[in-house]
Amino acid sequence: MSGLRSNFEPGTTRWAMRRAQWTALGITGEDLEKPKIAIVNSSSGLASCFSHLDGIVPPLSDAIRAAGGVPFEVRTAAPSDAITSAGAAGQYILPSRDLIANDIEVAVEGALLDGMVCLSSCDKTTPAHLMAAGRLNIPAIVVGCGYQPSGRYRGEHVDFEDVFLYAGHVATGKMTVEELAEMSSCAISGPGVCAGMGTANSMHIAAEALGMALPGSTPVLANSPRMWETVAEAGKRILDLIAADIRPRAIMTDGAFRNAVTAVLAISGSVNTLKHLQAVAVEAGCDTDVYGLFERLAPEVPLLTAVKPNGERRIDEFEAAGGTSALLRQLRSLLDLTRPTVGGRTIAEIAEIAETAEVRDEDMIRPVDRPLARHPGIVLVRGSLAPEGGIVKRTVADDAIHRFSGPAKVFRSREEGLAGIRAGEVEPGQVLVLTGLGLRGSPGMGFTSAFVFALDGAGLGDKVAVVTDGQMSGLVNKGLSVAEISPEGALGGPLGLVHDGDRISIDVDARTIELEVPAEELERRRAGLPPLPPAPGCSWLSVYARSVQPLGRGATLGG
Repeated sequence: MSGLRSNFEPGTTRWAMRRAQWTALGITGEDLEKPKIAIVNSSSGLASCFSHLDGIVPPLSDAIRAAGGVPFEVRTAAPSDAITSAGAAGQYILPSRDLIANDIEVAVEGALLDGMVCLSSCDKTTPAHLMAAGRLNIPAIVVGCGYQPSGRYRGEHVDFEDVFLYAGHVATGKMTVEELAEMSSCAISGPGVCAGMGTANSMHIAAEALGMALPGSTPVLANSPRMWETVAEAGKRILDLIAADIRPRAIMTDGAFRNAVTAVLAISGSVNTLKHLQAVAVEAGCDTDVYGLFERLAPEVPLLTAVKPNGERRIDEFEAAGGTSALLRQLRSLLDLTRPTVGGRTIAEIAEIAETAEVRDEDMIRPVDRPLARHPGIVLVRGSLAPEGGIVKRTVADDAIHRFSGPAKVFRSREEGLAGIRAGEVEPGQVLVLTGLGLRGSPGMGFTSAFVFALDGAGLGDKVAVVTDGQMSGLVNKGLSVAEISPEGALGGPLGLVHDGDRISIDVDARTIELEVPAEELERRRAGLPPLPPAPGCSWLSVYARSVQPLGRGATLGG
């Protein structure tokens, strides 16, 4: 194939060095003229999320070779929310997304490879792969590598979400350590991502709606026949994309992001998709306000499915009903049908042809004229406490409180908040403020899910409200919580100015959140705040803190 950027002029230093290195790897002179494909393997032995990815590489390599390419495995960091959140109070989780994107840039751009197939699994890998695809703008396919099979606990279905929830009950005595140990030892029965509509499955679905994953490939049970079919198809299809010079920025346009946001709203996906899709848009050079899309589209997009934690249905039932392609078929009246995809078909061709997007259970994936609910699953609230916004997640049943007003109780770390719950400092009627956990203050956005689950375990989940500039897990759906308040408290945002006893009012229906303190008093408090000191040292978190941009830019890195 002529014109490949990976082919250097014979006789040059770069040509000779590459030939010497690759000949030692068994690559022939004929191979050197073929398209060179990166298999981006975000794998790790630390978590079951990734434990099957190494096994995917050989058959994918075979498929690429059979299609006329030369595969090169490229490894990156592989964070798991369940494992990597242990250190630094969860601060490594979000920054790892950008580290993966940079890993890919160094390997793929440094070697001037011609295309890439990205093996996506846990929460941060899919957005990182999409970000890298947008940044490098070489032909790329994202392969969602599947959700984990769940287990049974005392005769009932149990999955990782249940373990996550009930861990908060031990501290309050509602569950014993022995019971939790028994549950956790049988909740996961194989590799893959969490079996709920958390961030991983939400982002896999968003990637397909965006056009960057093959049609009909998400969600999928890890190591299932359909996953292997997708792997084989991706190995062949990446060569077609290179031959046709179809690049990510031609796919990830404003209309594509509108489709992805519509799909996320219809499934009441993870709140983390907002900042991830915004980051992808930034990296793809697409001037799209993803947060604005969520605000504008939320009233228009009905809820069509109720996968846990949004309802009682399971992700395997969503897959069996037709998955993302079936969802797009149901949503076709609300989509930009002209958008192309890496599969070679437009969204119209995918969504309008029943053979490729069969809806096998219309109670599982409802039509838009017969939805489960019409309220938004994700709501952006704004007001004097969050001038740039905060995010509320709503279930299909929407049984959480819509309006709440009460005195503030301020905690300045997750640990301080958890200690406050154990010490009985939290009282019904309070608005609990967790501040200093934002992108810069944490740094990296502190993980606050454990605090919410501890409140639930203490029987306070529906008796208080939580507001924080930290992040929630995509599986959190308990009580009234407003997360990712912006601007963050550590940078002088109103959240950092709240004192105990200040009155805070939240109205989800009106999409408002107000701090009932006079503006002049807030300015007096702000003037007394010391400036946030620069992050010292050379650690990844310090580098991140010095370069991270606001949520409106997707928390991407910049100067």
